[in-house]
Amino acid sequence: MRNEKNLFKDSKGRWRIDFRCKGRRVRQIIGPSKREAEARLAALKADILRDPYDFGRKKPDVLFEMHADEFLELYSKQNKRSYDRDEISLNHFKEFFKGKNLSEITPDLIEKYRLKRRAAGVSLSTINRELACLKTCFSKAVEWEKAERNPAAKVKKFHEPNAKERILTAEEMKRLLDAASPEIRPVLIIALNTGMRRGEILGLRWRDVDFVKGFILIEDSKSGRSRKVPMNGLVFETLRAMNREREFVFENPETRTNIKDVKTAFKGACRRAEIKGVRFHDLRHTAASRMIEAGVDLVTVSKILGHATIQMTMRYCHPTPENMRRAVEKLSEVFKESGHKEDTIIIRPLATHLKSFN
Repeated sequence: MRNEKNLFKDSKGRWRIDFRCKGRRVRQIIGPSKREAEARLAALKADILRDPYDFGRKKPDVLFEMHADEFLELYSKQNKRSYDRDEISLNHFKEFFKGKNLSEITPDLIEKYRLKRRAAGVSLSTINRELACLKTCFSKAVEWEKAERNPAAKVKKFHEPNAKERILTAEEMKRLLDAASPEIRPVLIIALNTGMRRGEILGLRWRDVDFVKGFILIEDSKSGRSRKVPMNGLVFETLRAMNREREFVFENPETRTNIKDVKTAFKGACRRAEIKGVRFHDLRHTAASRMIEAGVDLVTVSKILGHATIQMTMRYCHPTPENMRRAVEKLSEVFKESGHKEDTIIIRPLATHLKSFN
């Protein structure tokens, strides 16, 4: 085996090992150091000379950092729209597992990572997303024959308490829009009037806005199916007033790509509007609840939100006390229509009864 055939530099400036032994192909990414690559190649050759039969059964070990980079390029970026979330998670793992091969990472080591992140004040949901990413990363290592097992499979996630959903009142919605900066106000208007997801709004292209038919086309939704979301008058006028001489509706002028996040601007609007405990996703809950309150049936709401099942839509529907009260008041109309005499059943609005107790 000659070095020039077994060792080469790829387009990213990384040294790679690539050769065959006993019908098995051995490939490894070493890194920018040629000396380290040569040493690793020599060690592999020595293993072959010492015990060629055993070597034929063993898989060469791989540094976690190198596999994490390949996982991001070959899997995350090819299959996920939000691969940047994986990139952030993997960077934390690369720092913690620095210098360790895949075979050296054990369930107890991952437990130590989990506890370290918790002690640093990282939220349970964030840690759980990181663990999910690591589990998939190792699954691919096993599939690609870089590892024998998945140590992350044995590590349990933290129990997350159910997030408290917050439905904005009509008055809060007005305050939020009034307090929003010109950059984020159109985003909030669309969110509150369509129930679209944040990623769907920020990734919206002008080619998908149909002003003639009054629809917004969402081609790449979370459910994997495209859908058309109707625009009401406010959304229509808001979008029509914006600059349409670009690809994305919400575009970063420096990168010419869509804006990735509005977290800072959203928090600022909530702070100025004196609205607490609201996440951007709560705007989607608010839109769904308001549609239900207005008498829109669940099937229609489900199609607008892009849910695969009615059950999913029901999680977004949160009747307000006022709406529940109107619902039971409707029941009293049954007695009115049945012809009961007023002296038999006295039917008055609840507000009238409440006044008598004051």
